[in-house]
Amino acid sequence: MKKALIVIDIQNDYFENGKFPLWNAENTLNNVEKAIEKATATNIPVVLIQHIADNSSPFFNEGTEGVEIHPRILKAAPNAKKVIKTFADSFHKTKLDEVLSQLEVEEILVCGMMTQNCVVFTAISKNAEKYSVKILSDCCATVNEPIHQIALQGVSTRVELLTYNEAI
Repeated sequence: MKKALIVIDIQNDYFENGKFPLWNAENTLNNVEKAIEKATATNIPVVLIQHIADNSSPFFNEGTEGVEIHPRILKAAPNAKKVIKTFADSFHKTKLDEVLSQLEVEEILVCGMMTQNCVVFTAISKNAEKYSVKILSDCCATVNEPIHQIALQGVSTRVELLTYNEAI
């Protein structure tokens, strides 16, 4: 079964000095870098998702440093496909499904920020139903640990939760 690693919204605004720093952002970044390294070593394609918000949003505004994908992710995955989104669901009104079809993907490994929002909504998207979906629980972050754990517990009835070492 051909896999793809989907890396959602690891963008500068979620880190220290950004407009909306998250709990566990640095540790998550480290784990995602390791997941990308393992994926690349085993020929698993990486797809980077970038959220660009409209001007009413307090962060991820077009043309700002905060909206940019974290430079360490870009360095780890220089050849990754990139998909721009404007909704929590990375499939909604994007080319993600088209990219995955071109890559002949059957299984998606989902990780990124924020656990309870973009990660979960992508994993349970109507468009994700044709894939075997797994969330890399140690490669996700959100505003605090309780919300992260509640989100993972809630989605665990729909998708499998694995660490990046188990999945790749």
